[in-house]
Order: sequence, then structure tokens, then C-alpha cells
Amino acid sequence: MPPSQFTHLDPLGRARMVDVSSKDASHRKAVARCRVHMSVDTSSAIASGAVQKGDVLAVARVAGIQAAKQTANLLPLCHPLLVGSVYVNFSIEDTFVEIEASVDCIDRTGVEMEALTACSIAALTIYDMCKSIDRAMIIGELALWEKSGGRTGTWHRDNSSEGDPLASFDR
Repeated sequence: MPPSQFTHLDPLGRARMVDVSSKDASHRKAVARCRVHMSVDTSSAIASGAVQKGDVLAVARVAGIQAAKQTANLLPLCHPLLVGSVYVNFSIEDTFVEIEASVDCIDRTGVEMEALTACSIAALTIYDMCKSIDRAMIIGELALWEKSGGRTGTWHRDNSSEGDPLASFDR
């Protein structure tokens, strides 16, 4: 594919930020999920508030919210957005913590990257706060689950496909 056909490359093949200035602002929303896999003891310590560093999920929630707001500073070609709301929620299971981040805004481009960034930073925060008791934790299954707004409209992940590693999410 010639460089001019890539949206983030100019005709000479140099990186550029896509021009969204002619687009109308509209409501945008994205939901992302991931999991931090861990031992039963680690999951139990998080659930009971027994991690020495403090309330793991409260800190991870704030980290995820901050991350969503800083996405354009982390990803070079991502547009800075006026994020309207960020929700970061958790589900604690025996061997993992599931993270879901939902981001809303009214702007000219989507918030998929903000939701994915919120999820990943919340997961890294859980790892950081629990690494002294479980260095074998694994962060995985980071994926966009839904988005709405903009030119492409609404999209939902089809988790019914056979062989999809994310099909285990029951939502």
C-alpha cells in the first residue's frame, strides 16, 4: 500500500496527525476490558483489603481515570480530547481481576484509545501494588468491547465466535 493511502502518513510517507477539524463534534463512547491473572491468594488479598500498599482497586481506578485523560500524551498521533467521563470498574474472581473502562466525550474523534489506555494502566497499577506478593501475575485479554458515535456508528465485539480468546468474557 503506497504511503498516501495510510491515514497517518502524508504523501511522502511521514507520520502525521489526521485532520479532524472539518468533522462535527458528536457524542462518542468506548468500552474496553482486560484481565490481570493472579494466584488465588493474591485475589483474596485484594478482595479483603489485605495488600500492604493499600486499597488496590481504589488506586487502580484513579490511575485508569488519569490515564484516559493523558492518552494523547502517551500515543504520538492520538488527538487530545476533552473527556466527559471515565468509569473504571472491577470484578474480582478466584484467579483474576477483570477491569472494564468506559469513556465518554463529545468531540470530533473517538475515545477507543482512551478506554484501552485506562484499562491497561489500571491493570499495571494492580500489578505494581501486588508484585511483592505475586510476581507471576499476567495482564491479558485487553480489547475494545464496544464503541459508538462518529462516522462508523456503533460497534460491539461478537464474543460468540469459536476460538475467540475473549469469548470467555460473559457480557
